[in-house]
Amino acid sequence: MTTPVASSSQPLQIPALQGPHAGDAKKPKPKDKKDKALAAASQYPLELQPPPAYIDARIRLFEQLQAEYNEFVKAQPQEEITVTMPDGSERKGISWQTRPMDVAKEVSKSLSERVVIAKVNGDLWDLERPLEGSCKLELLDFEHPEGKRVFWHSSAHVLGEAAERHYGCHLCIGPPTDDGFFYEMAIEDRVVTNTDYPALEKVSESAIKDKQKFERLVISKEKLLEMFSYNKYKKYLIETKIPDGSSTTVYRCGPMVDLCVGPHIPHTGKIKAFMVTKNSASYFLGDANNDSLQRVYGISFPDKKQLTDYKAFLAEAAKRDHRKIGREQELFFFNDLSPGSCFFLPHGTRIYNTLLELMRSEYVKRGYQEVISPNMYNSKLWETSGHWQNYKDDMFTLDVEKEKWALKPMNCPGHCLIFDSRDRSYKELPIRMAEFGIVHRNEASGALTGLTRVRRFMQDDTHVFCMPSQITSEIEALFDFMQHIYGLFGFEFRMELSTRPDNYLGTIETWNVAEAQLKEALDKQYQGQWQINPGDGAFYGPKIDIYIKDALRRSFQCATIQLDFQLPERFNLKYRSAEDMTNPDRPPSRPVMIHRAILGSLERFIAIITEHFGGKWPFWLSPRQVLVIPVAVPYKDYAQEIADNLSALGLFADVDNGADTLPKKIRNGEITQYNFLLVVGQEELDSRSVNVRNRDDVGTKSKGDMVPLEVVTKKLATLRSSRSIENKLV
Repeated sequence: MTTPVASSSQPLQIPALQGPHAGDAKKPKPKDKKDKALAAASQYPLELQPPPAYIDARIRLFEQLQAEYNEFVKAQPQEEITVTMPDGSERKGISWQTRPMDVAKEVSKSLSERVVIAKVNGDLWDLERPLEGSCKLELLDFEHPEGKRVFWHSSAHVLGEAAERHYGCHLCIGPPTDDGFFYEMAIEDRVVTNTDYPALEKVSESAIKDKQKFERLVISKEKLLEMFSYNKYKKYLIETKIPDGSSTTVYRCGPMVDLCVGPHIPHTGKIKAFMVTKNSASYFLGDANNDSLQRVYGISFPDKKQLTDYKAFLAEAAKRDHRKIGREQELFFFNDLSPGSCFFLPHGTRIYNTLLELMRSEYVKRGYQEVISPNMYNSKLWETSGHWQNYKDDMFTLDVEKEKWALKPMNCPGHCLIFDSRDRSYKELPIRMAEFGIVHRNEASGALTGLTRVRRFMQDDTHVFCMPSQITSEIEALFDFMQHIYGLFGFEFRMELSTRPDNYLGTIETWNVAEAQLKEALDKQYQGQWQINPGDGAFYGPKIDIYIKDALRRSFQCATIQLDFQLPERFNLKYRSAEDMTNPDRPPSRPVMIHRAILGSLERFIAIITEHFGGKWPFWLSPRQVLVIPVAVPYKDYAQEIADNLSALGLFADVDNGADTLPKKIRNGEITQYNFLLVVGQEELDSRSVNVRNRDDVGTKSKGDMVPLEVVTKKLATLRSSRSIENKLV
């Protein structure tokens, strides 16, 4: 679950916690002009009176078509069917009469109260929709990922209903997201503000209290255009997405009827906790050339305690926000003169370089060769690779000497040129080609978010060129590499196999072979621990996406392993195999290309680990490892000597020679997250020792341990080289 975000340069703002909500205690009167303006915005009526005319017109047509559909259902043959449950047990029912909810009630009352959606023969199915024949049935609750998405999708409809009743708006789309849902809408002469949240929540709560049923209806394209004739956005979706002569579904809850494939929860009363979280501007279909719209986000749960827990999660996430910590610890900043491009300050650069050193040290052990390739290429390269046709809009293009060029958004085509720079023999393979390449992607300015969504970033990119017979062993080696790196940060992870997308290159046969090989590798090492993500592969090949979980149990996709038969073909890459050596007339063999990143974007990974550790860096990664504090002026030289010795060993050591009192210096060191404070006075000087205080023993009034300088120096060096996440000297 991810949290709401603000602009790229500002710390996290959470309207869900900071804005007004239905049921809040009475607020004090506004003091300044800005507060009064916001207060005035909340003086709109709770609901428009009379309601928009399109609501009644829409309902009349829906009820007319529903009556026709009900007659159709009555005419269907009602025969005995067999419903097979996940455990293999069977239950009897009647076609076009028995509903999944009937089966749930038959199993147990508690299940029927908990379940939110069904799956029939693998497809999501409304609980109140009659079964049409014998089938396999699953019953899913909110804790199931698909159940949660359906629950939030239904909640989006409730929010859409509230928006229509409050604003009289024209709705566009309202999908579930990874952390709730949103609805986009066009509103004339009014801007959504957080003072609208209480009204939207009150109207939503009214809809929830009414336990409005979600009613499904299949309608022809012709009737859909009639039903939504008032809404140009819905008309566009109908005209462009639904083939002539075909039909699709709408769903009704209360006065709300919406174009939607569903499915949905049985009724709005299943929603026990509902909150509007934020609002933002957007464009219709995400295209800046289209109308500007307004988007309202929300969150909902089947239990009020879950909402309380979610608010606590948001508060903790705000404390850990990488933009906040980045500013407080002087790690990085952004400037509007280069949006989406991070300025790393000295201490942030220490973290950045330490990550690079980690990966380079592993490259040496694992047989990687590091290369450097250009940042800008002629468009002919991108035409050959297929990126010009499939990715051009996300690239920064330039006109140079009457030709089109582009900054590279990825390193793979350049690595193909390196591979092809001379003849290759099978004896050289696999070639593990690594690059810490700077890439640029033309992200929309409104999407830029701290270090997590930028335009300029570095990838820990590798491309493995190998023979087909080496694929399995290379992927196994990549799994081992990935597990080792993520283990250093204490990350758990899960895996998904993303298969052929609609815009794929190459033949289906080639894709089938590639997907089968990845499945084989996953089953060999992670059987039963991965999932299929259909249609989400890269256009040039299937991929394994690895999702890590941080300390707040949020999921992030960082590592990726992609199998590519297309680029070697498009760049005509070849090598001489053993068979080629004995038969000169045999055509050269084609290598397979494996794309691999573990950290992914270095910038994004730094954002993730900043929030994962909450700014309390492990010693080996910390930009502030040791602070030496003299108790008085006579011990400044000894303090400086200690810091110089530690710095000579490659440790980040500073001295506080300021005028503050000793307790103040210690407190400052704790606040700035130095891992260890070494306090020195006469006793320490006489014995060539230091008094050690551990950052994680914050607030202790007792004197630290006295340790000989030589011993503590060795322990600090050992702790750094161990790359332990525990801040302990052993």
